[in-house]
Amino acid sequence: MPPVSPLTAELQAELDALRAAGTYKRLNHLESPQGARVRMEGRGEVIVLSSNNYLGLANDPAVVEAGIDALRRYGAGTASVRFICGTFTVHRELEAALARFTGTEAALSYVSAWNANEALTPSLAREGDFVISDALNHASIIDSIRLAKAATKCATAVYRHADMDHLREQLRAHRAAPRKIIWTDGVFSMEGSIAKLPDILQIAREEGAVVVMDDSHASGVLGATGRGTAEHFGVLGEVDIITSTLGKALGGAAGGFIAGSAALCDILTQRSRPQLFSNALPPTVAASSLAAVELTLAHPERVRRLQDNARYFRAAIREAGFSPLPGETPIVPIIVGDTALAIRMSELLLDRGVFVTGFGYPVVPKGEARLRCQISAAHTQGDLDAVVAAFKDAGRAAGLV
Repeated sequence: MPPVSPLTAELQAELDALRAAGTYKRLNHLESPQGARVRMEGRGEVIVLSSNNYLGLANDPAVVEAGIDALRRYGAGTASVRFICGTFTVHRELEAALARFTGTEAALSYVSAWNANEALTPSLAREGDFVISDALNHASIIDSIRLAKAATKCATAVYRHADMDHLREQLRAHRAAPRKIIWTDGVFSMEGSIAKLPDILQIAREEGAVVVMDDSHASGVLGATGRGTAEHFGVLGEVDIITSTLGKALGGAAGGFIAGSAALCDILTQRSRPQLFSNALPPTVAASSLAAVELTLAHPERVRRLQDNARYFRAAIREAGFSPLPGETPIVPIIVGDTALAIRMSELLLDRGVFVTGFGYPVVPKGEARLRCQISAAHTQGDLDAVVAAFKDAGRAAGLV
């Protein structure tokens, strides 16, 4: 065997340290489609509380069939970027449906929501502009702003989470900036909390700022018909720019999008690097996502069932002696403090047939490690009762309750 390189030895030492600390992440392999219950390699059937499959559409027959039909019609992929020869008619159909869904004039699809966010800020921000971000925004937003700052030398700042006074103060301090951009998540993925969108919109109007909202954990989740944070607050059509994912409630496969004005989407087509240098969304995914959007709008009872399940689980887990963070979304984080304890609880729950992931530093701040439970419309009350019973048993074994 060839000698171990210094780099490999250093990386292996880091991995050994993670294992010793009890914070090493192990992958669990699924042998069946994503759903409320799945078959896991070496485990058999488990109840899933770790998936973003909020509406249970990942294995819906209509969504799957749409992808299969597109595979036959368009082939496996685009083999090109959009402006060369990678745009299919199904992309146009999907983007028109997404614009209707978000209440905007137009939409543009990307191969991932990360790519969509990464594309946006560098394409809009210029030297002298000001971009401000909520402290708990997703990592893709943070990286997008970092790229913009490096490329354009725009000014950037972070406001304290949901602190509207701090947001207003920062905007006023940069009043001279020709373009001011406020970035916020609609639903904050690790907290399950909802942005103060009406307040943000009001501040933006007063200060002449553009509001950009990543609605990845709200699309298909919030609002009477699942159209997201704007519908939840009754301000559909008032947000300047919405980014979101097709990889969670809206089909669960992959892909993301940006929705806003037609001029915005055209500029992004001309300018955004993930559009110019990366293959387009595979037509199979575009077609299954289109079917998922249409199903969501046609069946608001799925959204109601999701919201009812989230309320039921929150009440039941509190009654069992746990203290989830307050909220009204299907993201129900249970803080345990220590990263190793969160991972240990995750393992104990898996032994009891429940798959829920423990998160710790650096995904969340030190001392705020948690189990993030994510509820689906596909869960039955029996599923949720079984989860609560497993939590009680695992919590006693770990000394939490």
